[in-house]
Amino acid sequence: MTAVALIVAAGRGARAARDLIQPKQYAPLAGRPVLAHTLAAFDACPAVGAIVVVIHPDDRALYAASTTGVSSKLAPPVLGGATRQESVRLGLEALATAAPEHVLIHDAARPFVTPDIVARVLAALDTHEGAIAAEPLSDTLKRDDGAAAIAETVPRAGLWKAQTPQGFRFPSILAAHVRAADDGREDFTDDAAIAEWAGLKVALVPGASRNFKLTTPEDMQMAERLLRPETPAWEPRTGTGFDVHAFCAGDHVWLGGVQIPHDKGLLGHSDADAPLHALTDALLGAIGDGDIGQHFPPSDPAWKGARSRLFVEDAAKRIAARGGRITNVDLTVLCEEPRIGPHRDAIRAAIADMLGIEVGRVAVKATTTERLGFTGRKEGIAALATATVLLPL
Repeated sequence: MTAVALIVAAGRGARAARDLIQPKQYAPLAGRPVLAHTLAAFDACPAVGAIVVVIHPDDRALYAASTTGVSSKLAPPVLGGATRQESVRLGLEALATAAPEHVLIHDAARPFVTPDIVARVLAALDTHEGAIAAEPLSDTLKRDDGAAAIAETVPRAGLWKAQTPQGFRFPSILAAHVRAADDGREDFTDDAAIAEWAGLKVALVPGASRNFKLTTPEDMQMAERLLRPETPAWEPRTGTGFDVHAFCAGDHVWLGGVQIPHDKGLLGHSDADAPLHALTDALLGAIGDGDIGQHFPPSDPAWKGARSRLFVEDAAKRIAARGGRITNVDLTVLCEEPRIGPHRDAIRAAIADMLGIEVGRVAVKATTTERLGFTGRKEGIAALATATVLLPL
């Protein structure tokens, strides 16, 4: 057998236990026990031929419930000891008969290990007696003076944060653990430290920041968020708008933010852009925030001759301030003239720019009233608008 994964799951997890009713390796995480996530990662590694879990003697039932159907590579569990170091040694000794070439020692409470990390550790064992996943330290280190004050800054150059898996050539790490036990050394914090003490050369290979160990209740909460990203719940809102403006003397009209040459103008306090006025009301209606006349009263000289895109942009800002998103807008222009078709793409692009959305979310249509009514008599223009907005719940 080329490689065996030895998963250490015998700990009590005291720092994580205050919010848990069982050891953290059996705690539910995104609908599955933490241990099940960890085992699944090693099950996906082709180079791992078997998986052995070292458990606490009191956790037999928890282990059985957590591992049913998880992996066909899973061998019977091994009962651990009073410390992590002893549990690893007992696991290694249980593997002596199988005598694998390599062993990967991994914390059960690191459920975010990936097959890529495992592969990097195993590859390093071609040239080293041991290899561990690790990350270069990026934070500045401070040593305290024993009274919660800084005594000195510790240079971080060359410092790494050790992770697991920690891989070794099996005979070498078994011998190192047995020797440490015989010498009464029980103070090692990881298997790489025992390997170093025994004179083995251990390589550092890139781990991942996500490959963190679940140690505190806050770690459990972070892991839950990573596995179950909190996507906002959205409430769809729809608003409608309608506006009309009469023709007057002039040589152009503003429609949808585009200036279109015409033998008449449109009468209004601002630029009389009926489609944009209708759109403004549709956007405001979708969030229940009044109407265009409330926010930009025609009696206010400040809006005399104003470009109507200002009104649309203001409505869009109101939606953004509520955390909302504009998903699409739909405009219909009712007029006999001017012809809207030649300007449709320009209008769509202008509106998309005002709202900060893709042009594909803007629809512009035009129709006549078959010469009926004031638009049919070429007395003015009417516009209808619909806007769909998503607001967070």
